[in-house]
Amino acid sequence: MKAFSNLLDTLVYTTSRNRKLALIAEYLRETPDPDRGWALGALTGELDFPAVKSSTVRNLMKDRVDPVLWTLSRDFVGDTAETASLLWPESGAVEGNPASLSETVEMLSSLNRNTAPKELPKLLDRLDANGRFALIKLATGGMRIGVSARLAKTAFAQAFDVAVEEVEEYWHALAPPYDSLFAWAGKGEAPPDVSGTPRFRPFMLAHPLEETVVDLADYAAEWKWDGIRVQLVRVTDADGQPHTRLYSRSGDDISATFPELLDKLPMDAVLDGELLVRGDVQGGAENDETQGGAASFNALQQRLGRKTVSKKMLAEAPAFVRLYDALIVEDEDLREKPWTERRAALEKLVTRLPASHFDLSTVVEAKDFDELAKIREGSRDAAIEGLMLKRRDSPYIAGRRVGYWYKWKRDPLLVDCVLMYAQRGSGKRSSFYSDYTFGCWDGDPDKGAELLPVGKAYSGFTDAELKKLDRIVRRTTVNRFGPVREVERTLVFEVAFDSVHASKRHKSGLAMRFPRIHRIRWDKPVHEADRIETLRAMIAD
Repeated sequence: MKAFSNLLDTLVYTTSRNRKLALIAEYLRETPDPDRGWALGALTGELDFPAVKSSTVRNLMKDRVDPVLWTLSRDFVGDTAETASLLWPESGAVEGNPASLSETVEMLSSLNRNTAPKELPKLLDRLDANGRFALIKLATGGMRIGVSARLAKTAFAQAFDVAVEEVEEYWHALAPPYDSLFAWAGKGEAPPDVSGTPRFRPFMLAHPLEETVVDLADYAAEWKWDGIRVQLVRVTDADGQPHTRLYSRSGDDISATFPELLDKLPMDAVLDGELLVRGDVQGGAENDETQGGAASFNALQQRLGRKTVSKKMLAEAPAFVRLYDALIVEDEDLREKPWTERRAALEKLVTRLPASHFDLSTVVEAKDFDELAKIREGSRDAAIEGLMLKRRDSPYIAGRRVGYWYKWKRDPLLVDCVLMYAQRGSGKRSSFYSDYTFGCWDGDPDKGAELLPVGKAYSGFTDAELKKLDRIVRRTTVNRFGPVREVERTLVFEVAFDSVHASKRHKSGLAMRFPRIHRIRWDKPVHEADRIETLRAMIAD
């Protein structure tokens, strides 16, 4: 456990990506099995201990230190693990040596809601502050130390001089502590046997188009649909039984949330597409320009994250996949083939799939780039984000490769909003008020209209602007609600967003899609900010 806590402590204070890679790689090479496998699982978010939540830690702390001191300290520090690790009372006499990481994982796995409050303190008493920080991060699953799952996998590949693409071919079929993965990469044994197991393959991603102009002789254009990118995988095991899984872009298994798709793929395949829900055909959806047939993201959002899906929801918001690409079809791996060949295979394949649950993202035809730009700007279908441009000879490669795929989002919508509330960020931003809730006027502000919250954002500003905003929040706080500070209405944000939808869950009756701070209007009086009616007029029909 000590080596793991030292690793986390060093990573927290390391900003260089290359240095983080080197630190994790060194740890993985020098740490024995199975500790290094559990550490890798922790860094990539693959461990789950249901009996230990942040609330468990908070309750333990309130029994050991003054509750007011705990609340003020947690609010100031902004991180439960860091605050608890520093405030935890030293026991004086430590019982036994600190447990190994494997022993700690075994203990945490054995806990339930009744035993956790009794046994967790015993573990904490055997550790110093760094160890307590590592234990709480491990137990609650909230690492937030600037290490993504992709970075951890890259460090593994670097540690054992293997390709990260090979690592990810096996990764999603395995579980911590990854004995077979370490045996293959570190000891030269045979690769893990993952045949007959449905597994996720990393998506090919796109770069923003920005100022680039492409030749449509070399690139094909498709609509960029506003759902969630998914991968549908079906494999047949040795007993002839098919297994189908639906994965999100991060590799999470979301099959249970969309059960209507699991028995609709009639052959083994790995398909890339956009998960959407059926809706009224909108805008120009009945013509070939937009294809349509999909509801806005707001409709899809009603189904995301649900553990159980009612029959009513299945009937009112049926899901379907708009297919983009084919990675593997009936044991033929198409990823090294050019996009034109994969597209031809996909067009052939879609004729064998039920139209109720699958369709094919159409190619947008234009004589040149200028005409394509006009088509892009002319579409405001609620389910369209913009265009994708794919090089016709591009293979399907995991990650982003310059020059192959571009995303060309339509220009964002803009509205001026007033800062209303602020909350501390997480990880490296835990000391700053960096999460901002903003609102628009519900009527004429000169006649006493109130501000109604319309969105929340935590991006779009520089580090220097963040420090200035943090000072303003602290100086103008008028009320506190737990970790949230209400501020004086003195500052206007120009907020960019992709679309706005009616929502019964918000007081304003509106919900923004992808809001972010476009610029800070230091010069603009708050009474000149936009009104709710301006946002309502932007709701897609």
